[in-house]
Order: sequence, then structure tokens, then C-alpha cells
Amino acid sequence: MRRLFVLLLTIAALALGLGPAAAAPPGYLSLEASFGSPGNGWAKVERYYDTTPGFRTEQYPADGRGDQDGARVTWFGGVKRPSSARFLLYSAAGWNTNPGSAVLLVHGANDNADRAWANPGEGTNCGASGCPSTGLAQQLAAAGHRVFAVNFAHKHGDNLMQSQVVGDALALIRDRLGVAQADLVAWSKGEVAARSYVSSVRPSWGRPYVGDVRRLVTLGGPNGGMDYVYAHGWSFSLATWPACGGTANAPSPHLYLTCYGSYTAQPCLGVLPSGGYDCYPGQRQLLARWDGLYGVDQLTQDWWTTYYGGQGYYSSGQGIQAAIDAGSLIGPLQQAGIPASIPSYLLAGGSADLPGLLNENRGPSDGLVFTASALDTTGIGTVAGTRLLTGLNHLELGWAPAAAAQIQTWLS
Repeated sequence: MRRLFVLLLTIAALALGLGPAAAAPPGYLSLEASFGSPGNGWAKVERYYDTTPGFRTEQYPADGRGDQDGARVTWFGGVKRPSSARFLLYSAAGWNTNPGSAVLLVHGANDNADRAWANPGEGTNCGASGCPSTGLAQQLAAAGHRVFAVNFAHKHGDNLMQSQVVGDALALIRDRLGVAQADLVAWSKGEVAARSYVSSVRPSWGRPYVGDVRRLVTLGGPNGGMDYVYAHGWSFSLATWPACGGTANAPSPHLYLTCYGSYTAQPCLGVLPSGGYDCYPGQRQLLARWDGLYGVDQLTQDWWTTYYGGQGYYSSGQGIQAAIDAGSLIGPLQQAGIPASIPSYLLAGGSADLPGLLNENRGPSDGLVFTASALDTTGIGTVAGTRLLTGLNHLELGWAPAAAAQIQTWLS
């Protein structure tokens, strides 16, 4: 009798398009807090803690540039530098009533779920002179999808740990909605975390992919990697190095840099671990060389030693290949491959006009990621669609109407 009852439940679920009955939330996930009516079109925000051994508190820059900010500090319990075992799960309006597919949004580096998906105007730069106050989360919810977003603890954190968080968020969504799969939309660095999850590229203590992704959509994702930091290293370091007045929350390719006549070290800001510091592991994992196709910016100071390593006139560093060898995920991800059971869609921008930033100008790009990288299909089992939106830059890919329309078409 019990077997018959289970069979009838399964048939009913399949008839409703729910797929196999979803499992209960994993026992290693603990709900720590829930916040109702958080604004920006979200219905609620929850903080979870993954008790799995292996998660840790990653290193943050001492001057606070990498700290959580805004409402996220509240959601993380007043902690500006939370452990990477903790994450936020946002639920958009209509998450429990809309008839469409479940969608999990995964943000990129130095970003958060609010600015990335719900209020592009919250930050200082949305990629345009005028920033909207609503984003992709509201657009997908209005189209009938059940929308969720994850918010990572560390803005430039280890993508292998963040891939496990993506799996955690999907497990919670499946349990909450009683579905077997959800759609995954990942932007920029978030694409590497999402791809690591579906490809089962994980830390030694991590869990493999469990077949819970229906479709994968990447927005300006560095599928073929990037070398932006090393190819434009001098200008990049000036924007980040505090002794030179830099404040940007981004890594530097240099170990030492001369600022106002003083040869200084900032080990926490390096792409490579140095002096016991490793504050930007997630950026090292995005690296791949593009000098063979697009060369290196030879107009910048110490361009050769910045890219290839060595002592320059005003700086020194180990070069991009040493950083790749220290842990880039691009090669391993392409080799592991995305399962053919996941239709994958790649969206790229073609406008290198990011305001206020040094734009990637060595070849066609969205201002940050080469078009050829964003549309690189190496290792993708089923390429269901690609699209180049020539008028959009890297930041606009997350909210512009043309991008939202294309994403909605792919998810329909």
C-alpha cells in the first residue's frame, strides 16, 4: 500500500511538471535568520550557515575595501567580514505564487544580489549614465518566474567554496518549491562558481553536482578566462595600491610598486598569495593568457615584467603564468565539461565603454571580458544558444532591457 501511495504521488508530481519529489533540506544547512520586506522588490532575505568542514573565513583587506556594506551587513548579522560558510538567499516577490520555472541568480565579483539584480542604481556604477531602480529580478518575476538570488560572503572569494554555496541555494529552492531542477543565471565571476558546481569541479571536501540545473545562462562570463589585470597592470595597480592613492577593491599583479618615490609592498592586494596573505583567490581562478591573440598593452609602464614576471623600473611581480599555475580554474573547467544534459546559453556584450574604468581595448570586449572569452564554448556539452549584444557593456548585461529580453526568451 505504501509503495502504491508513493507511486501515485510521483505520477501526480510529474503530471504537474514538478519532476521527482524533492528531498528535504540537507542537514548541514542551518537557517540563522530571516528578514521580511527587505526592499528592492525582494519578499525576504535569509541567512544560512553551511556546517560542512572545509568552509572557512577568507582573508579580507585590512582597510575595509572588501567588507560587506549596506543592508548586507544587517543580513549577515552585523558582521562585515563573514565566514564563507555563510550566505544569503534572496526570494523575489512571487516566489511562492508564480507559475514559471525557478531561477537562481548568481552575482559577480565586488557585487551583491541587490545591486546586481534588483537595484542597479544602488552602487556607484551600473555601466550607464542613468541607472534604473529595478533589474532582472523584477523583470523575471513579472514574467512569471519564481526568482531567487544568492549573496556570497566574500566579494572576491574562492570559487570552489562559492560553487558549494550555489549547490546549497539550489537544494533549498528545490525543497521549498517541491521541484527537481531550477534555472541558473550567472554573471561574470559568478559564472565560474556556477560552472564549477555543474561540472563537479570542487574542493576535496566538496559535494558533486546532483542534476538539479535545468538550464544555465551566463552573462559576460569568462568562459575562456581573462588576463585584464596583467595586461593593463600599471594602471590597474595605481587604482588599487593605497600608497599611490588607490582604493579599488581589486587585486594587483605586482608584489612591489614605487609610489611617490617609495618602493612599497601590499601583499594582501596581490593576485598571488604573498606574505601569508591571499585576499583575492577568486580572481586568480579566472586567469588565462590572451597575449598570443591580442598581445599586451605596451603603452603602460613595466608592461613586460608585469605580464611575464620580473623586476621592472618601478614594480616587480611574478607574472601571469605563475598565477595561472597557482590555481586558475579555466583549464580544469574546460576539461571537466558541462554535462550535455544542461542546455547552456552564453550572452556577451560588445561595447567597451565602461564609464570610470580602464576598458579592455586590445580586442572586441564588453569593457572587461573579451567577447571571444564570453562566447567560448570549449567543454560545454550542449550549447543551446549564444548571443552578442553589441551595444551593451559588461555591467549593462545584468539589467538592460535587451539583455533581459534575451534571457527571458532562453528561459521560456
